[in-house]
Amino acid sequence: MEIEKFILEGRAQPDFEGFLDNIRGIRRPERVPFAEFLIDPEIIEEISRRYLGEKGAVFPDDEKAYLKRGVSCFYRLGYDYALFVDIPGLTLHFPGRERVGKDTAFFSRRERKWVEEGQGLLSSWDDFEEYPWPEVDRFDFSLYEYLTSLIPEGMGLLVNACGGIFEVVSENLIGFAGLSYLLYDNFALVEATFERVGEIILHFYQQILNLPGVRGVFQGDDWGYKTSTFLSPTLLRKLVLPWHKKLATLCHERDKCYFLHSCGMVLPLMEDLLREVKIDAFHSFQEEVIPVTTFAEKYGHRVGILGGIDVDALVRFEEENLRRYVRSILEHCFPNGRYALGSGNSIANYVPVEKYLIMLDEGLSFS
Repeated sequence: MEIEKFILEGRAQPDFEGFLDNIRGIRRPERVPFAEFLIDPEIIEEISRRYLGEKGAVFPDDEKAYLKRGVSCFYRLGYDYALFVDIPGLTLHFPGRERVGKDTAFFSRRERKWVEEGQGLLSSWDDFEEYPWPEVDRFDFSLYEYLTSLIPEGMGLLVNACGGIFEVVSENLIGFAGLSYLLYDNFALVEATFERVGEIILHFYQQILNLPGVRGVFQGDDWGYKTSTFLSPTLLRKLVLPWHKKLATLCHERDKCYFLHSCGMVLPLMEDLLREVKIDAFHSFQEEVIPVTTFAEKYGHRVGILGGIDVDALVRFEEENLRRYVRSILEHCFPNGRYALGSGNSIANYVPVEKYLIMLDEGLSFS
């Protein structure tokens, strides 16, 4: 594959300014840019072993060594930015309950953690007062400083402080079933919890965005499933979207970008995201929710579009069908600009590396 020669020969020429100009509709790039919200550490380790001459896994034992490999991997693969999600030394920690199961992925990490859907740690005002809220002013930013020093010339660094406002409240703190009850039994406690989480995350980004080389935020916050949002759009507009607006405003005031990743059926909120929150780009697409091509027809002239290659197709399609599928999306989305190629969700540790590289290879060939 051409992408393998591209990696081995070190032909990458990152251009974050050009990437951002494309996403904002200022100018279309000559080559297809790439974008991902998350590449699992196991995938980065495998690519580093195959193509970059690295030996032995370093994550999670040595965060600095892993970040160095990760930046090199993003760079050599042809990305214009690096982004790391769920790395302990880079992430705000909101303690919560989790379910642990066996990880059956090809690049297994032995255990996979699942969201606690029932009752979380907060169900009363006493729980709220006793909860160990993370303290931003005591956070050690030295790993961020090390990470910014690794970014090659021309590349940008996007940051993700933690799960989104809704995710932290509904998954880590209250639990989804608990939240459903408290919305009726103690709405003031729900409001206070969203307020506290939003304030902490905002304060955290106020510190990170001061670091040199940080070019923006790529925030995740999953709001929906296949056919609807988890909460009513009205409640999400009241409790969640105002905080994303504050985060986007903070970024724009500092000449940074604000990208949003949100899974599921969130179309009822799209006008809010474009008019009120003013996101620069949207990510997370599933064919059974809305194909990226359909989204591009409706919103492509108003917002940047990231990814869209359905993960199910990325995993199950044979090479010929996968290439045809990726090419059809590029033919539909790329000529109009404001598009970057990538998965609809993430390059999870169950995605075959060969399929991932086929996707990138089609982007390279299309260019």
